[in-house]
Amino acid sequence: MSAGIVVAGASMAGLRAAEQLRAAGWDGPITLVGDEAHMPYNRPPLSKEVLAGKAPFASLAFRPRPGVADVQWRLGTRVAAADLGRRVVALDGGEELPYAALVVATGMRPRRLRCPGPLAGRHTVRTIDDAQGLREALTRPGARVVVVGAGFIGCEVAATAVALGAAEVTVVDPLPLPMVAPLGELLAGALLQRHRERGVRFVLGTGVAGFEGGSRVSGVVLGDGTVLPADVVVESVGSLANTEWLEGNGLDLTDGVLTDEHLRVGGRPEVVAVGDVARFPNARYDGVPRRVEHWSIPTDTAKHAAKALVAHLTGTDADLPPFAPLPTFWSDQHDFRIQSFGAPALGKDDVRVLEGDLEGDVLAGYHAGGRLVGVVALGGRAAAAAAARHRAALLRQPALTA
Repeated sequence: MSAGIVVAGASMAGLRAAEQLRAAGWDGPITLVGDEAHMPYNRPPLSKEVLAGKAPFASLAFRPRPGVADVQWRLGTRVAAADLGRRVVALDGGEELPYAALVVATGMRPRRLRCPGPLAGRHTVRTIDDAQGLREALTRPGARVVVVGAGFIGCEVAATAVALGAAEVTVVDPLPLPMVAPLGELLAGALLQRHRERGVRFVLGTGVAGFEGGSRVSGVVLGDGTVLPADVVVESVGSLANTEWLEGNGLDLTDGVLTDEHLRVGGRPEVVAVGDVARFPNARYDGVPRRVEHWSIPTDTAKHAAKALVAHLTGTDADLPPFAPLPTFWSDQHDFRIQSFGAPALGKDDVRVLEGDLEGDVLAGYHAGGRLVGVVALGGRAAAAAAARHRAALLRQPALTA
């Protein structure tokens, strides 16, 4: 036990894990290992306030709780491999760290397009360094911006680019509507209209075949051969779980790290996964393991996993119910907000307007098996307040049958 706990990943999920381990009573050594040189910071503002120049990069840093003042930080260092049988992780320089328990918190990285053409001028938004480079590109006069992907990040970046005065902003996506996967067709259609009214052009139902240009991108070639002029390209086409370092241990790494109902990995009580790398069953719904890339998940998973892990290390009975978080997300775009509680994706085939209307502030309810499983507000403060009022109702909902 003197080896302590190693937290692989030093972003928000890693920090919250260390804080919750202390809160759960662990007073032994904790070492956090992260590949970025920065202390943990808040990522959602990168595509909005920070990219728009409304908040300094320095404002993103989290303020760690006093309980983790004694943890060891190994920043700028990547975890390269793990041997769960020997209970060691290997760093990219070859050093091995033994552990009594391991927290997997290595998160995600942006997926990149595998298309022919130059790389210069193509951006992603995941880190401070990404946002700094993209802001410099977007603030050049007359920038023509093509955003590939109409999900959360893509829509947020498009809105920010318009606000920064880009000459043209075009969003490309093979799906028929923006953010249709989490929102469903009803609200996704309303979202599309709001973006168009504010100056964003959409090219939907087609993908990207390649990029034109010499040393830098000058155009985006679509699947039908159309070329969109582009000085700046933002790739927002999903994420990949950082799990390669866990290969060879017999784990299910199909989509993130599969866990049980207490976030334990591979039947090993000394290994847990937290944050958006964890693929966990949610007892509040149908128990199907899923990854959830929402801001609330690092804290929720860390709290539950820490209790389970400390109980194992101390030989006590945690008496924990199965993990059953209520997912929450929001997205600020232009002058409106999307606010969600619950799991709307599970009920997007039965969406009903609960308050307001699609032209103004609107609150939609998502139903599965006749039960309300999620609400999404689109609009201003009134819509967000309406969503918050339904949070208690969602918490009272019984679990769905598998």
